[in-house]
Amino acid sequence: MQRIMKMPLSWTDFAQQEENKPYYKELITFVEAQYASTLVFPPQEEVFSALELCPPENVKVVLLGQDPYHGVGQAHGLAFSVGEEITRLPPSLRNIFKEVASDVGVNHNNGSLLSWAEQGVLMINATLTVRSGEPLSHAKKGWEEFTDNLIRYVSSCQKNVVYILWGGNAKKKIKLINQEDNLILTANHPSPLSANRGGFFGCKHFSKTNDYLKKYRNCEIEW
Repeated sequence: MQRIMKMPLSWTDFAQQEENKPYYKELITFVEAQYASTLVFPPQEEVFSALELCPPENVKVVLLGQDPYHGVGQAHGLAFSVGEEITRLPPSLRNIFKEVASDVGVNHNNGSLLSWAEQGVLMINATLTVRSGEPLSHAKKGWEEFTDNLIRYVSSCQKNVVYILWGGNAKKKIKLINQEDNLILTANHPSPLSANRGGFFGCKHFSKTNDYLKKYRNCEIEW
């Protein structure tokens, strides 16, 4: 059971808050059974990659996604990101890169956002696992309560964090965040259907994030 759900030691305080709650125990049981019986993404050793790469004291930005990619080989534990070896990028990620290029003049040659995580961008999905080919198949099983509590935890222990919330589901998380001591940026989701309606392209969230971080934390993200 702990093989899948064991969080990094840097998140021990948060883990201790959650591990004895009934929803968490039910979630562990469900996820264990899913990995044992069917194909689930990301690989079980990467479920908590976002936390592993970004300890709570390093969090500068929280970038919230919804559900891991459900195609073979895509999800690797970071919201919106895929491994360097993936040659066909998901549409949402392509749109994110278009906005990055337009906003801050950076072009990416692969879909890995590992460097963002290492700089303090916590890229967390609302749901951390999914069955192959079945989007949202692990929704409403307990992950949402877990990640809501994670957002509350970060908001309680860190100030001057930028929360980037794309799409309606992400915007609902505003109520979990201390709005006085942090910056919240919202826009349409980068998926093609939403992004092309307006509201994502031109949002300039990447430069706005850096402007805020330079002012309050004397740092910026190399997007």
